[in-house]
Amino acid sequence: MLGYLVRLLPFWVREPLLILVGTVFGVRILYLALVDGEGWVAGVIGAVFLVGTALRVRVVVRALRARRHPAPPQDDADERSSADDTSSADGTAPAAPRPEAPVVRRPAEKEPNAWGQAALAVGLFAVIAAAFWFQDRLPGSGDDTAAPAAATCRHDEDEKLPSAYRSTPEAVTGEDLCRALNLPELPRLLGTPTETATYASGTDNTAPLTDRKVAQPEARVEFDTYTVELSATYNKLTVDQYANLTKYGDHGFVKELKILGRPALLTSDHMMKIQIDLGGGEGASGPVEQGPLARSLTVAFDAKDRGGPYDLTVWSESGALPDDSAVVEIAEAVLPRITHGTE
Repeated sequence: MLGYLVRLLPFWVREPLLILVGTVFGVRILYLALVDGEGWVAGVIGAVFLVGTALRVRVVVRALRARRHPAPPQDDADERSSADDTSSADGTAPAAPRPEAPVVRRPAEKEPNAWGQAALAVGLFAVIAAAFWFQDRLPGSGDDTAAPAAATCRHDEDEKLPSAYRSTPEAVTGEDLCRALNLPELPRLLGTPTETATYASGTDNTAPLTDRKVAQPEARVEFDTYTVELSATYNKLTVDQYANLTKYGDHGFVKELKILGRPALLTSDHMMKIQIDLGGGEGASGPVEQGPLARSLTVAFDAKDRGGPYDLTVWSESGALPDDSAVVEIAEAVLPRITHGTE
């Protein structure tokens, strides 16, 4: 159908259009073959486009030459010369010339406007070039090597909230925390701006050893380098009380500070590593082991520290940790984003 419509176009529109399309496609495919390594098949296809374009250019050049230098008419001169030769050979006098018919002037054929053709060619080339230029910049476009989209928060909408959340109406959910934690600038704050989140989820848990009476929602966002967790514990433990408890434990690093005008505590501790055999025969259950070192920032719910903290924890399987200032910047960016439900 497209080929039929192209054939209906006038010669001086169809041929420049095909030359432009063939040139753009040929150069583009050759570029993919030579620069992006698409293979020799793409190179052959690009060369075929360019060869076909060259042949069409030759046809257009011949047509232009024929229009500029038309051949002189030979029919009347040949008839008169042949009549004179016949009369001379017979020895008879040439016949009286017949009256010539009045010359009817035909309207001169209108030559194609060179400036109009040039404007049309430039316009077509601009449209095709713009299409190629914007094809990789439009939303959803690009090749398979483009960076993957960041993970979105997973949450089971059918899961019922534990009773601890119903008795604590001000408690946020794991989905609320995940929505606040999974912010676009999180990789930059971690010092890994080229990474994207590979996993993000929120869970509506309860605090351990509380008989499921204390709400403790959690959210986790994972990257190739770091994993970040955010939780909220709705108990009566203040940050000041937690700081006193750290004096009795084996905490190698404890630092008191202020975050958004609230009491906060920056600590370091090792994660727990648990290996469980699920019956696949590839591993065996074992005791709880010491996991990688993690940096945790505990921040009070409010400036008066009336009980209940947020806990922001960052760690990596390799044991590397971001700067303490990065952990503080993450907390300052994430905590104001925490809202209850869709508020």
